[in-house]
Amino acid sequence: MLNAQTRQPLAGASVGAVGTAVGSVSDAQGRFSLEIPATADSLSIALLGYRTRTYAVQGLPASLTVPLTAHTTQLREVVVTGYESRRPLQETAGSVALLEKRELERFSETTLVPALNTIPGVRMEERATGSYRLSIRGSSLRAPFGVRNVKVYLNEVPLVEANSTLSLNLLDAATIGSVEVIKGPAGSVYGAGTGGAVLLETVRPAAGETSAAVGGLVGSFGLRRGFASAAVGGEKSNLLVRYDAQKLDGYREQSALDRKTLLVSGQLYPSEKQTFSFHAYYSDLYYELPGALTREQFSQNPRAARQMNKDQKASIDLEGINLGLVHTYHFNDQWSNTTSLFGVFSFFDNPFPTDYERNTNQAFGGRTRTTYRTQLATLPARFTLGAEAFRSFMNSRHYHNQAGETGDLKYDDEIWQQQSFVFGQAELDLPARFIFTVGASLNSVRYELTRVFDAAIASSVPVRARNLEPQFSPRVGLVKVFSPELSAHASISTGFSPPTDAELRPSSGQFNTTLQPEQGVNYEVGLRGNYLNRRLSFDVAGYFFNLDETIVRRTDSVLAYGEKVAIEYFINAGATRQQGIEASLGYALVQAPTQGLQMLRVWSTYAFNRFRFQQYQSGENDYSGNQLTGTPQHVLTLGLDADTKPGFYLNATANYTAEIPLNDANTVYAPEFYIFGARTGFRRTWQDKWGLDLYAGIDNATNRDYSLGNDLNGFGGRYFQAAPGRNFYGGIQVKKSF
Repeated sequence: MLNAQTRQPLAGASVGAVGTAVGSVSDAQGRFSLEIPATADSLSIALLGYRTRTYAVQGLPASLTVPLTAHTTQLREVVVTGYESRRPLQETAGSVALLEKRELERFSETTLVPALNTIPGVRMEERATGSYRLSIRGSSLRAPFGVRNVKVYLNEVPLVEANSTLSLNLLDAATIGSVEVIKGPAGSVYGAGTGGAVLLETVRPAAGETSAAVGGLVGSFGLRRGFASAAVGGEKSNLLVRYDAQKLDGYREQSALDRKTLLVSGQLYPSEKQTFSFHAYYSDLYYELPGALTREQFSQNPRAARQMNKDQKASIDLEGINLGLVHTYHFNDQWSNTTSLFGVFSFFDNPFPTDYERNTNQAFGGRTRTTYRTQLATLPARFTLGAEAFRSFMNSRHYHNQAGETGDLKYDDEIWQQQSFVFGQAELDLPARFIFTVGASLNSVRYELTRVFDAAIASSVPVRARNLEPQFSPRVGLVKVFSPELSAHASISTGFSPPTDAELRPSSGQFNTTLQPEQGVNYEVGLRGNYLNRRLSFDVAGYFFNLDETIVRRTDSVLAYGEKVAIEYFINAGATRQQGIEASLGYALVQAPTQGLQMLRVWSTYAFNRFRFQQYQSGENDYSGNQLTGTPQHVLTLGLDADTKPGFYLNATANYTAEIPLNDANTVYAPEFYIFGARTGFRRTWQDKWGLDLYAGIDNATNRDYSLGNDLNGFGGRYFQAAPGRNFYGGIQVKKSF
């Protein structure tokens, strides 16, 4: 018994011979056995939250693989793939959030930003069209760009860039089928990262599905996008090819975007024991950088760009390919192994106001884990041992920027980096329905920095190597399951985040090899449950996170092109104390798949963040006790979802974000804001052959001027990156199954 999308085993499915009292239930490995009476002519398989399947007995093989497809209008138990446990959420010791395709389709799918921002404790910013920063519990908003302090995996393959950051903008949101977010240090199985881990799965065809689909979307500010996909699936394999293209003129001046992606992915099932998965993801991305505005400029015209960015044609041109291969083998009911290999290649061009950067990146690596299931004195136990490693190389050349063209070479750097770690984890099911987990990872990081040429001295600079001290990151968790509807969890976990290339080689042009890794300890307790046949669900967690050697961004000025411009550098700023409460609540007012109104659900998420600097001294300024830069104290999201039997649906979302400090001194704040958006449409399938989704939506319905991305500690008072005003979109998708 398998989930048709994830190919993971499903326990608890009812298998019955129709018209008889004979039946069976699938076990934890999704297996079942049944002797079918001669009087039965069909077999029925049912599981809450999945579509019931029926098979004719005549001609039925002795061994049968049953893929079950999730029902879009029924609530079902969430199974967590993180922590390598694949347990129900009720049995997981940690804060985990899962967004499936249904949650991602609540929005236009032009970006992951609105969907991820519905998760309490997660904040995704868009400083310019396509320029993202992702923060989990305040983990990386002080980073210059991209994603740091957070490990990201695509189809179980770690996503890495040679510069130690990750450009999520290379991924098209519509190609993502599910997102799982593990909050806080996850050192037991994911190595470096004080923020957590994000596990992405691309869209995949259901088992046995052969189909073709096309779609398009148009919207405000010159938005247009289209896609075409083809899928071929059988019991033993599936293959998906999907092409997406998106263009946007932009809400602000100098903010156009052009992105094309091609995804090829597939799975092979040679036997019940093994699975091969692979993907090749190609991206070609170009977007312009409008630059940050002062408060006065933002108030006068939020759609304006900084003049210097326009003059210097500031932009990013990024081309990359990500390759991954995953092999899973179940030796028997006790032993299994999953091993992945990956390669990343990218080419980066960045005309910036102060210089022109041109990079070539490559990285290779792999990950493996072996799991052993057994019993210790009649108690079920599970042990996992694994390792992950990658080695990367980047050639980075910096030129003078002459209105978007390369000028004289300033310096030419070569950077080698290798990261590796081993990890282990043990899980034990204790009496009285306690589940105990203990795990740890031992991490190693090495950098080699070589300045091949430096125009300032007309020569090269000797190699500078940096070996960070091995970092040991343990984690302990305990879950108490009171009933199938209620559980409590507690955990203590540690993690670390090494400096990234952007911090070791800031725009000042100097190597900064004195930076120390950030190190943190997280204490957490939580309560989660569901009642009224899963109509009511809740999840509440409180945490206390101590982060030492916090890396913060500082700016200084130099004279360039007749104007003072900022250069950035990074320092360890003592410590921060990050305390918070995160909560989610949902209630299905209507849950009737056979009625006209099939589903009506209201939900809400809330995050309270009390993040403070501790022992932070910058020159003569003492910022100890100040609110952590870039983090709002309150974030509240409300939502409503409705589905009807004819196919009409509605998804509405409202968000409140409290004021945000924009500098370490806490003298400048971005004001609080409320935004509202909705998507409505008609989604229907005919005869299991034709599928249609016709939809329209609105974002920022109240036309609020606000800054979704901010330049923290911005030089010259330039802090604000305006988000789009009121905007509309509409689109259509058509699918034909064969």
